[in-house]
Amino acid sequence: MFSFQQGFAQPTEPVTEQVFLALVRASRTAQLIDGFRSTGNAELKRKLPAFIFQATFEETTSKSGRKGAWRKQAATRLTGLVVLDIDHVENPKELINGKLKIENGKLVAREEWVAANNYQLSTINSQLERILFIYITPSGKGIKVVFKANLAWGNLADNQIEMAKLLGVEADESGKDASRMAFVCKEEDIQFINQELFTYENKEFAEKYNAQYRDGLSAPVNHTNDGTSKYDENHNVASATNGQMADESRSLAATEVGELTYHDIPYSQIVDAWLGEEKVKQGDRHRTSLMLADHLRYITDNNPVLIEQILRQTPFVAEIVQERNEDVACTVRSALGYKMYKTLPKRLQDALVKTGAAGDNYQLSTINSQLDDGIEQKLWLWGKEIESLFEYYPLLKDVTKGLKQNQFTAALFVSGSLLMTLMTRCTYRFYHRPEELRRLNSSVIIEGDPACGKSFATRLFKLLSKPIADKDKEGKKAINAYRELMKTKGANKEKPNKPKVVVRIHPARTSNAQFIQDMVNSVEMVDGEQMQLHMLTFDTELDNTLCLQKGGSWIDKISLELKAFHNEEDGQAYSNVDSVLQDFIVTWNYIYTGTPLALKKKVNERNFGSGLATRLTCIPLPSTNFEMLTREIAVDYESDERLKEWAYKLDRTKGELSLRKIIDALFDWTERRMADAAYNESKADEMLLKRCAYHGVNFAAPFIIMRHWDELKKDGDFWCGAFDTDEIDQRLAELIVNIQYACQKHYFGAMAEKYFDDKTRDAAVNRQRQQKTIDAFNRLPEEFTVEDVIRCFDLNSSATARMRIGRLIKDRLVEKVADTSKDGHKQSVYTKVGVVMLS
Repeated sequence: MFSFQQGFAQPTEPVTEQVFLALVRASRTAQLIDGFRSTGNAELKRKLPAFIFQATFEETTSKSGRKGAWRKQAATRLTGLVVLDIDHVENPKELINGKLKIENGKLVAREEWVAANNYQLSTINSQLERILFIYITPSGKGIKVVFKANLAWGNLADNQIEMAKLLGVEADESGKDASRMAFVCKEEDIQFINQELFTYENKEFAEKYNAQYRDGLSAPVNHTNDGTSKYDENHNVASATNGQMADESRSLAATEVGELTYHDIPYSQIVDAWLGEEKVKQGDRHRTSLMLADHLRYITDNNPVLIEQILRQTPFVAEIVQERNEDVACTVRSALGYKMYKTLPKRLQDALVKTGAAGDNYQLSTINSQLDDGIEQKLWLWGKEIESLFEYYPLLKDVTKGLKQNQFTAALFVSGSLLMTLMTRCTYRFYHRPEELRRLNSSVIIEGDPACGKSFATRLFKLLSKPIADKDKEGKKAINAYRELMKTKGANKEKPNKPKVVVRIHPARTSNAQFIQDMVNSVEMVDGEQMQLHMLTFDTELDNTLCLQKGGSWIDKISLELKAFHNEEDGQAYSNVDSVLQDFIVTWNYIYTGTPLALKKKVNERNFGSGLATRLTCIPLPSTNFEMLTREIAVDYESDERLKEWAYKLDRTKGELSLRKIIDALFDWTERRMADAAYNESKADEMLLKRCAYHGVNFAAPFIIMRHWDELKKDGDFWCGAFDTDEIDQRLAELIVNIQYACQKHYFGAMAEKYFDDKTRDAAVNRQRQQKTIDAFNRLPEEFTVEDVIRCFDLNSSATARMRIGRLIKDRLVEKVADTSKDGHKQSVYTKVGVVMLS
C-alpha cells in the first residue's frame, strides 16, 4: 500500500482504492489540472494532492511539534513500487499506444514495436507484467509508469534506468528519492491500471534498501549515473534495446536457482560440496560468503545477478540476511573486484569433481575456456552487436565471412586497420588540440592460441591491401633492377643513381635504413601539400617479429612503433652510407597476430611505462573449444570482389573527414568514464582511458565514409567532401571504444594497477626517509637551544644534539645568536634563518 499527501503542510496517509478514486475523480482535481494546462501557472499544480508510490513513512515529529507520518526520507519504508518519470513528451498517448496495448486486461507490447527493436515478444511481455499503473501527468506533457521493483536490477534508481531502457525512453533522474511525490491525475488521463497497485508490497526489497534511503543514499548501486551497467562496460550491449541476450539476463531474477545448472549439475549441489560437512560458524559467515562469491564467478560467467541469487539461497547466508539484513549485493560487488585467475581455486575444483560437474575429460585449469575477466562472454555480445550493424555497414558481413560471432570483433579491427591505411590521404581534427590535423593510425595485435583461426587476417590483408601492393610492384621492380645493375658495375665505372620509389608494404624482415628511406620517399602532393603516406606491416607470427627485434633488421623499431600512433617526429644520424641524415614523421600502421606468450613478451611489467600498451589495439581471438571449422564447399568470389572494390575506392579518398559529431560523442563517452575513474580513485583506469577515443575515431572512420559514400564528390581521381554522421555512426564508434577500453583492462589493467602501486610505494618510501628530519626541524621554535633540539629530534644526548646543530649551521639553516647563562650553566641560543628545510 502506498501513501498520499493532501498538501505540503499535511502528513501522509495510506491510499486505498476508494481514496484513490475519490482523488482522481474530484472536480477540484480536474479544475486545477485544466487551469494549469491552459495557463502554465505552476501554483495551480502545487495545490493538487500528491501520491507517494515508492514509500510510506514512520511517525515522526514535525518542527512545530506535530506527530504524523511526515514525508521524510529518514523515515522511509519502501513499498517495492517504482516510479518511472518521463518528461517533455509532446504526444504522451501516441508514445504509449505506439509501444503498448491492453489485451484481456493485461498490458502487452505491440508486435510492430517489438519487431522494430529486435525484442523477444515473450520476454518483453513478461517484464511488462511488472507495470501496474500508467498515467499522463498534470502538465499533459509527461508520463508516469508505476511498476513492481525487480530486486535483481538494484534499488529505485537502478530499476528506473532498466525500465527506461526496456521502454526506449529517458528517465528523469530526479525521481530516484524514495520520498519523491507525484501530483494526482484526472481519471481520464489514466492509460492503464492493475488492481494489484493498491495491495502490492515487496518486503524483501524494503529490507534490503530501507536503511540506505534513510541515510539519504539514493544513487544507483548497479549503474553509473549515465545509466551504464557497472558490471558490463559495454553500454550498447547492456541496453535492453539490443535484444534477447540483455532481456534474458534480466529475466534471470525470476528464475529459481534450483532450476539453473552448471554442466547439468544444480548450483545448490556444487555449493553444498564446496561447503563440506562442517557448518559455517557465527563470526565466519560473512568471510565465507565473500569467498564463496569469489569462487562462484568462475562458473557463472561472472554474472553478479546469478551469484547473488545463489548466495541468498545458501542457508548460512540466508541466516545473516534474516538476522541483520546482510547486504548480499555489496558482498558480490566486493568479490567482483578481486583478481581472477585462469586456473580454478582448489576448493572449487574439488567441489566440481565431487559433484561430477567437472566432466570425465575436463581440464580444470581451463574452466569452460573462460578468460579471467569475462572477456569471452563479451566477445559473443560484441559479435552480436557487430552483426546488428550489418544492414548499415554491409562490408562488415564480408569482413566476417566464415567466422563465428565471437570472432567478429577481431575481424572488425583487422579490416578497420587495413581500410584506414587505404585512407592515408584523409585527416580529421580531435578534441585535444583541434588546430592539428590528425591521421588515421592503428597498431593492432590479434592474440590467440595456436591454430585458433587467426588465418582470417591473412585473407583480409591480401584483399584489402591490394591497391597498395599493386603500386608497390613498380617500386620493387625498379629497386631490384638497380641492384642487379650495381652488381655488374666495376669499381672504376660510373655508378647509377638509386631510384626514388614508393614501397609502402614491408615485412618484419626489413632493415631500418630501407624502412626509413621508403617511408620518407612515400610522399604525394595532396591538394597542394606534401603528404607522407602510411607504411604498412602485417605479420602472422608476432613471435617472429619479437625475435627480429633482438637484433639485426628490426632492432630499434620499437621506438618507431611508439611514435607511429601520434605521428611523432623522429630522425637518424648514422655514419653508414645507406642511412641518410634526416628527420622524418613516423607514418606507419602495423598488424600482428600472435600467441598469449608472444604478447606477454611484447608488453610486460618491465616495459609497461613506455606507453605502448595504450597505443596498441589488442583483441583476443577465443579458442575453438574442439569445434570444427565450417566446411566450405564453394568459394564466395562475390564477397572477395566486394572487399577489393571498396579497397580501391577508399584508396582514392582524401581531405578532412566530417567527424565532428563523432568526436563530440567520444568526448562525452570519455568524460563519463573519467568520472567513474575519479570516483574509483583509479589512476590505472585513467591511464587506460586517455587514448581510447583515438581508436574509436580511427577504426570507425572507414565504415562511416563507406556508409555516406553517396554524399562525397569527385575531385579528379579522388573522392572527398562533407558528409553528415548520425546516431548509427555514433553507435559504431562507441562500440569500438567500449571494446578497446574493455580489452585494455583485460590485458593491461593489472599491469597498470601495479605500475601506480609501485610508483606510490616508491614515492612513499622516499618521503619517509626524509620526512622525519624535516618534521623535526619544522617543530623547532624560531629561537631554540640544545634542549629544544634534543626534544624535537628525539635525541638522547647533548653531544648528539650539538652535532646536529653543527650540520644545520653548515647547511645555512640556522645560526647562533647569543650565549646565555641558566642556573650557572652556559647555554647557546640559535635561530632559524628563514629557510624551510625541504630535503
